[in-house]
Amino acid sequence: MYIEQGYKGSLGTWNFFVIPVLFMLLMGFNYVSTVMLLEESDQSMEQMMAQMIDVMGRNVFLAVNLMIFVVGLLGIFIWVKFINQQSLTSLTTSRKRIDWKRIFFMFGFWAAFSAGSILLSVYLAPENYELQFDWNRFLPLLIISLVLFPFQTSFEEYLFRGQLLQGLGIATKSRAVAWIVTSVLFGLMHAANPEVEKLGFSVMIFYIGTGLVLGAMTLLDEGLELALGFHAANNITAALMMTASWTAIQTDSIYIDVSEPTAFTLVDMIPIFVGYPILLLILGRIYKWKNWKEKLFGRVQNRAYFTQQNPELDTNINNEL
Repeated sequence: MYIEQGYKGSLGTWNFFVIPVLFMLLMGFNYVSTVMLLEESDQSMEQMMAQMIDVMGRNVFLAVNLMIFVVGLLGIFIWVKFINQQSLTSLTTSRKRIDWKRIFFMFGFWAAFSAGSILLSVYLAPENYELQFDWNRFLPLLIISLVLFPFQTSFEEYLFRGQLLQGLGIATKSRAVAWIVTSVLFGLMHAANPEVEKLGFSVMIFYIGTGLVLGAMTLLDEGLELALGFHAANNITAALMMTASWTAIQTDSIYIDVSEPTAFTLVDMIPIFVGYPILLLILGRIYKWKNWKEKLFGRVQNRAYFTQQNPELDTNINNEL
């Protein structure tokens, strides 16, 4: 009953939408401002990013862009803990304690898979990649990635699969609506990425599909732990191992993709429509998930029923860690 954990707050349902709405307004303002600036300067997003990187350096540019998520994550935690008076545990999981083993297992599993996939791509098409490994530049990147990327990925998870999923679920009483809407919004958040400009809007299928699998993990496992591990592993591995001049993340990675980007095709969708379901089946086997249909498409219990099943709710809310 992960969504129902939202009842453990002291404010109304509206509180779940304050930070997400502010963030989306900020993203919208940033997108419009960027488009206007590009039109005035007659530049592409790739050219603008290249200029900024030339001035700041890749590692500094990356760190500056990630720092905003440190502030964002702390903002969510402060709002939840001190204003809504909901425990961070109940925002994270339906379990009594956050299951760190789940986070680290998923991180290691997906990091190994992602690294293996990148190395396989290099092996199969070596002409598309250049080795640019430089230990003096890679070591700072490694430190920045391990320290700051978890803030970025955790912010997005607590925002979309945490506050928004719980808020929409409680507001609509529908797990499916909460799951699908948050996944679409997660995808749209990436609309301003330079990858969309290069690969076409069809690449949004990848972002929305990733949102769907992360939301499914959260609902089926009744907690954010697996999604937190997956997202952190995905971004950290990509930053350390592969970059390209036209991607949102510009790093001094081990390899650089020098191939000419092409439109997102049906072949590119195989990992989404085949790989992600297989991943869910594997996790379901490991963690013995049951009642898939109910967890993904069932009704969210109302507050009265949830309180009846959890009589300690009203007295222990403010005592949880």
